[in-house]
Amino acid sequence: MKHPVDVHVGKRIRHRRWMTGTTQQQLAEKVGIKFQQIQKYETGMNRVSASRLWDIAHALGVDIAFFFEGYDGDMNDMADAVGLPGDILADKEALDLLRSYYAIPENQRRRLFDLARVLSDAA
Repeated sequence: MKHPVDVHVGKRIRHRRWMTGTTQQQLAEKVGIKFQQIQKYETGMNRVSASRLWDIAHALGVDIAFFFEGYDGDMNDMADAVGLPGDILADKEALDLLRSYYAIPENQRRRLFDLARVLSDAA
């Protein structure tokens, strides 16, 4: 059975990898393992050791704490409370949207955010 912390860490690895445009193969090469192992980490099937998490954090340019951000013991309850699907980090379209959003210059991004808020309030 998958442990919720392992699943959360795996989702955060996948999220950061997608945000940086890194493939599983590229990440695996950077940390010296096979891409299948990255797949297992990202699904929470395999637990990531501390030293491997250190290597992955370094390869993806984040602190280790990044992989634990947002974990409060029950991801589905937290996501439901804010109206999001429980597995939003697994949704490639959502992550592509985030990547595109952060590629927009800040002043234009702010205007887009304001527009999205108005449209969501009107829905």
